[in-house]
Amino acid sequence: MATAVIMPKAGITVESCIIGEWVKKVGDQNKVGDVLFTYETDKASFECESTAEGELLEIFFGEGDEVPCLVNVCAIGTKGEDCSALKGGSAAEAPAAAPAAAPAAAPAAAAAAPAAVACNTNAKAVIMPKAGITVESCIIGEWVKKVGDQVKIGDILFTYETDKASFECESTAEGELLAIFFEEGDEVPCMENVCAVGPHGEPTDCLKPGAAVAVAAEAAPAAEAAAAPAAAEAAAVEYKPGAPVSPRAAKLAKSAGVDATAAIGTGPNGRIIERDVQALIAKGVPAAKGTAVAAAPEAEYEDVKFSGIRRAISKSMHTSLATMAQLTHNTSFDATAILNYRKALKAAGGEYAGITIGDIVLYAVSRTLLNHPDLNANMLDDNNIRLFKHVNLGVAVDTPRGLMVPTLFHADEMSLLEISKAVKELAAECRDGAINPDKLSGGSFTVSNLGNMGVESFTPVINPPQTGILGVCGTTDRVRKAADGSIELYPAMGLSLTYDHRAVDGTPAARFQAELGKNLENFTTLLAK
Repeated sequence: MATAVIMPKAGITVESCIIGEWVKKVGDQNKVGDVLFTYETDKASFECESTAEGELLEIFFGEGDEVPCLVNVCAIGTKGEDCSALKGGSAAEAPAAAPAAAPAAAPAAAAAAPAAVACNTNAKAVIMPKAGITVESCIIGEWVKKVGDQVKIGDILFTYETDKASFECESTAEGELLAIFFEEGDEVPCMENVCAVGPHGEPTDCLKPGAAVAVAAEAAPAAEAAAAPAAAEAAAVEYKPGAPVSPRAAKLAKSAGVDATAAIGTGPNGRIIERDVQALIAKGVPAAKGTAVAAAPEAEYEDVKFSGIRRAISKSMHTSLATMAQLTHNTSFDATAILNYRKALKAAGGEYAGITIGDIVLYAVSRTLLNHPDLNANMLDDNNIRLFKHVNLGVAVDTPRGLMVPTLFHADEMSLLEISKAVKELAAECRDGAINPDKLSGGSFTVSNLGNMGVESFTPVINPPQTGILGVCGTTDRVRKAADGSIELYPAMGLSLTYDHRAVDGTPAARFQAELGKNLENFTTLLAK
């Protein structure tokens, strides 16, 4: 069965993108991950990777065309397959066409994208946005609206987060918030129905994720009748220690000084949500059999579940060390020239005063890497390496949510001032949790700066699938013999280069560090090139 590749949504505010160049042509064979075409917004350009394997059967839009996000751009499948049903469709519409092409697949398609389910209701579903081409699911943070609230198009319904950033979901429909299908803390697949909005009293069962293909409107009263015995049965169930607790419920329980796990969970899969804790507070803190007990002594420790970004960092770092042959070189250079240049920029004032030592190092790295292609690269597998023609420089940023690495695309073509401004903008977006996830990928080399923390040397871990990462260390005073034979002090700055020994040998790696050190010691000369 032919599969459509959609125009990615390159940021939550992006409504359409312009196709730049088709890398593949009709008839070409593709694997998952192959670059099909380039596309751009008004701020950046990207590469669209294939999400299916097979022959490129048809291209629906040409170079230069402006395509709405999530609309089918091309079709991939087996040679000779009919893909006319996919032309002009979108991610939300594709499952609706599936029953005609393959009736047996209808239930699966309906479960995957309930937004397309035939539904006798005037209510409309609001879906979980796809916050970046690589994002498959998001975690609901906080519900801003509650069931029964009136909402307008554009009103914020809830917040959600990926493993790298947080966002706000706006309503795409007007009316009453009729039903919420997922609670705070739930992980929801992208494009899945999250809630329903519409006129008061409209049925919503057919919009629930996993609903049957056709649900009659009159089924709603029956569902309500069936819910009554279920609620009575739940009320009689004793609490189970260790039941999952939503963030809002946990917050309320902590402020009220009660044990949230003593509540009876009425959320999905027995999850304890805010209303359950409210009920617990109203009747007192029960023991296992429902009798009141004194508050327990304060725990001596707290078990904290990793956040989404912490889980992503953990997985990435483990994969990096487990799959690469990593080795680190530690060198240093005389930082006198860049320290003096930084003082001159500060004295000049204006926008130049904001240029930092870190910005200067990034500029030097972006120029030096061009002479060392094996370090400006991605390992595709054990037998293939992708060498970049430009330097897409990843910059490690410390945020309250964890380490993030935004990318400076084509840093080798940027001036020192442009690099300085771009880094500050990206860092601010990371710390605010508002960065487009697509800005956090596509890097060819990374720089991690711990110099301002007083670190003299460290072992940075490579960001897969890159082949190298540079650790920038602090300055220390060292002694050396001057030309006249006297002893003098000079500021030495450390550089720690970790490289993948599968792609780069020790001597080439050392040559890169030597050239970088020389460029930094003669920085004004580098600027003149």
